[in-house]
Amino acid sequence: MGSKWRKAKLALGLNMCLYVPHKKLEDSSPSPSTSASASASMRHHLDTDNVPSRSSSDAAPLSPVSPSGNDCRPTTPTPSSSGLRVSKSAPKSSKRTCSICLTSLKLGQGHAIFTAECSHSFHFRCIASNVEHGNQICPVCRAKWKEIPFQGPASDVPDGRSRINSADWPRDDTWTTAVRRPPSPRLDSTRPIFSLFHASEPGTYDDDEALDQQQENPELGAIDKDASKNNSIGAIEVKTYPEVSAVPSAKSHNNFAILIHLKAPYISGGLNSRNQTIFSPTTRNSRAPVDLVTVLDISGSMAGTKLALLKRAMGFVIQHLGPSDRLSVIAFSSTARRLFPFRRMTETGRQEALQAVNSLASNGGTNIAEGLRKGAKLIVDRKWKNPVGSIILLSDGQDTYTVTSPSGAHSRTDYKSLLPLSIQRNGGTGLRIPVHAFGFGADHDAASMHSISEISGGTFSFIEAEGVIQDAFAQCIGGLLSVVVQEACVKLECAHPNVLINSIKAGSYHTIMMADAKAGSIDVGDLYADEERNFLVTVNVPVDESCDEMSLLKVKCNYRDSISKEMMSLEEKSEVKIQRATVVGQPIVSMEVDRQRNRLHAAEAMAEARAAAEHGDLTGAVSLLESCCRALSETISARAGDRLCVALCAELKEMQERMVNHHVYESSGRAYILSGLSSHSWQRATARGNSTDSTSLVQAYQTPTMTDMVTRSQTMFFGSPPQRKLRQAQSFPARPRPR
Repeated sequence: MGSKWRKAKLALGLNMCLYVPHKKLEDSSPSPSTSASASASMRHHLDTDNVPSRSSSDAAPLSPVSPSGNDCRPTTPTPSSSGLRVSKSAPKSSKRTCSICLTSLKLGQGHAIFTAECSHSFHFRCIASNVEHGNQICPVCRAKWKEIPFQGPASDVPDGRSRINSADWPRDDTWTTAVRRPPSPRLDSTRPIFSLFHASEPGTYDDDEALDQQQENPELGAIDKDASKNNSIGAIEVKTYPEVSAVPSAKSHNNFAILIHLKAPYISGGLNSRNQTIFSPTTRNSRAPVDLVTVLDISGSMAGTKLALLKRAMGFVIQHLGPSDRLSVIAFSSTARRLFPFRRMTETGRQEALQAVNSLASNGGTNIAEGLRKGAKLIVDRKWKNPVGSIILLSDGQDTYTVTSPSGAHSRTDYKSLLPLSIQRNGGTGLRIPVHAFGFGADHDAASMHSISEISGGTFSFIEAEGVIQDAFAQCIGGLLSVVVQEACVKLECAHPNVLINSIKAGSYHTIMMADAKAGSIDVGDLYADEERNFLVTVNVPVDESCDEMSLLKVKCNYRDSISKEMMSLEEKSEVKIQRATVVGQPIVSMEVDRQRNRLHAAEAMAEARAAAEHGDLTGAVSLLESCCRALSETISARAGDRLCVALCAELKEMQERMVNHHVYESSGRAYILSGLSSHSWQRATARGNSTDSTSLVQAYQTPTMTDMVTRSQTMFFGSPPQRKLRQAQSFPARPRPR
């Protein structure tokens, strides 16, 4: 009889009607004392909301955060016993909120409440979705449940009604049958988000939320155009620097260096104004809205603090997206699923996104390939398109679902085949969706993550210390939310009939040089506000005694204005000229050219050292880095105390330390070098391990909006900056420097 009353108590606790056959009750009616005790217990179950504790890292609430600092960092959970039962005297929580959807647990509002045996309470529909696929773990304390809420399909229960099911109960509809019908499936902006992330996914991801009215309504185009004019971003800045200003007329110069410097316009009144937010009306008119897909690893290795910090970082991202920006989230472990379609980050959209991310629980293997495939599909299939699109990929482990060869050996996944040609940087379609990859911890596959980012035109960041994940995300979105120039292309043309282009050094940027070496181009793509690019072009300078001045190269830049959407072209071509004279004094080398030549030299040494290390020659790799450092120290910019040169030397020494032995190289050296190569090849800031010596290098690539976002992240928790900085959190023991 006790077992039946226990089942009845659970059903009544759901605030649902219960059908109990009269015959069964008459056959085994309880004594008056037992009946009174059970009735009191059931009343207590209905009236008491047991709110879960906040100690769990897997379910750290993502409530809106503010600089005032009313929230705290999640901590590693202490699992409770799976055999606990609901306490009749469980204390009431002052907050009375469901840890999954973050809304009130008050009764009488049309929401059934489920209290688990570990004493944590949730809305029935929230926890039913959470355990739908067999998960019997409490998302708060990680206790394993013997009894779980079950919301079956219409075929399982008469009239499509839902019920709660215990892991060991028979499916007996005479005991616990709910009369509340589950919400009908529909995909629109009014549908609760929790019913979306476990729904069956469509074959085509064209169910994205439409863009805001001004973006999608052609009749409002004139209004948008006027607003664009009032918030002009200004023109891109192009400067050129010859290696030296004069070359003797009777001598030739076969590798004469010319520096081409680009600088994007700056957003006025944007992120650096401390009284404005990224989604304020002024800022929205000063940048292009974003479609962002985050592909997040929630495998078993992410359990605990890692997942809690990932949720917190996603909360920061969500809070800083504007109402014109759209977000979709892919979560992957052994498989991948889309939590929700592209949703505009209005106030409602942000709250629903926070709910979805907060519901994540870690388990299973690591199927990066499947997560990436779905993320790319989201971008390709979307019905509407914001001007800027990007994918953020984070993983802390190796892909455990790689293809196995007939011999049984594992072969590396061909990630290039998983990214549709339409979104690859050199795909030729103009879509160009960069994947910004984040390798988390010491066990991730740095080579694969770096490969993914390179193929797509994104960056690879190495998050060595758990505490900087939010800062790393903040730096990334600080750039994405400040795109002012798109489809930028630099065109080169020789200005003298005997001048030829020898090389175009542009890192990972796609370059073209005509067969006759008389012209070329550099495909730059998007630029963040105030972002700079430096490209080194070498030409031959022929003998020419017929003139006192020679024109070498003409430079032109075309780009699309991110606000007006119009293609722009600089009205006048920038022309590189040098003096030609019979006698030329001691040439003065341009400091700008020398420092960029040093950067390219350092990047080449890093690539060569990495190749040597991959072949097991760590001694040779260290020697290459040491030689490069010595060469840099002898340049004119180093002797002048150039900050970039100092930072490059510090970075090279850090890489030497991370090659002290094979264990250190495998755990952090490879990822550190690859994140450095990614940063230099794209000339864009990345998160890099825990280096404390390359602050100047960080500043060289970090834009004002990136810096501001990182500052916001570091001051978000308690109102004062915590003792942590991006790339500065020590997480491995000090290593002796190689001799």
